Amino acid sequence: MNPDAVISFPLFGDNFILDLPRYFTIFGFNIYYYGLFITVGYVLAGLYLIKRRKLFDLTKDNILDIIIIAILCGLVGARIYYMLFNFEDFFAPGKWGNIIRFRDGGLAVYGGIIASGAGFYIYSRIKKIPIGNLLDAAGFGLFIGQAVGRWGNFINREAFGVETDLPWKMGLTTGGVTRYYHPAFLYESLWNITGLLVIHIFSKKSKTKYPGQYFLFYVAWYGLGRFMIEGLRTDSLLIWGTDLRASQWLAAFSFLAAIGILLFNHFRAKKSEPVLGEDAEDAVDEEDAEELKELDGASKEDIDDESEDDEPDEDESDDKDIDSKPDEE
Repeated sequence: MNPDAVISFPLFGDNFILDLPRYFTIFGFNIYYYGLFITVGYVLAGLYLIKRRKLFDLTKDNILDIIIIAILCGLVGARIYYMLFNFEDFFAPGKWGNIIRFRDGGLAVYGGIIASGAGFYIYSRIKKIPIGNLLDAAGFGLFIGQAVGRWGNFINREAFGVETDLPWKMGLTTGGVTRYYHPAFLYESLWNITGLLVIHIFSKKSKTKYPGQYFLFYVAWYGLGRFMIEGLRTDSLLIWGTDLRASQWLAAFSFLAAIGILLFNHFRAKKSEPVLGEDAEDAVDEEDAEELKELDGASKEDIDDESEDDEPDEDESDDKDIDSKPDEE
């Protein structure tokens, strides 16, 4: 993080320079833009899910409940995940107080997703709602929340990539020295927006849907993008005692697992579909032939009897004629 750096994008000209504050103050209390962007992400996600709640077979109350669960569990899970890979910064002597200093940063997306998933499972058991429905709603919400929330990283001058000379590079100037980096936060925001558009269109057009399908798509899509983008970042969390990026390998695993499940479900659905082959068509023809034989074998007497039964009695018809004539005055 370079909180005091001046931001520039040469693509927009030499005069495009941003010296953005990380927070603003109200009544002596500092409001950080990072938290504000995350809040806006939750709000937009909630509004979208409420509008499309029928897709998930959920009520407005259900949507509000899962938003609250996502906020609480997401915050705690994101913090725990970050602390596990920065153990000495939180559990060393004299540093225990850092655990509750959320305003100083230190959150990881994957930790929030895992903890929220656990919260949704408990909620589904209590409310007797299929967990797949809740996770599907979460998939849409995560796309929206992350697409917006990543701009908080931009304000903090964090989550950027390695140095680059690409035309869309982002400049950070500190002490009169400017270095240019991959705007990794922007890559991830655009990747999530694209994923949201794809899944939104798919949910409108596709007729083959099952609970959990949209969430699996989110896991696969985000996992693929995060795997590639994480390889560019300079602030990745590392697996203990190695140079392996924790979130990058988790992204790779989640992508492969989600794709595998999606393909398995797709081919299983294909196999279960009824197919009219030659044998089936022959069976249908045989049934039709049997019905024709039965009709041909019906005796004329049966047919005559039925026709006689249908003819009205002459007496009855006369009576009806008489009764139907109006009385003459």
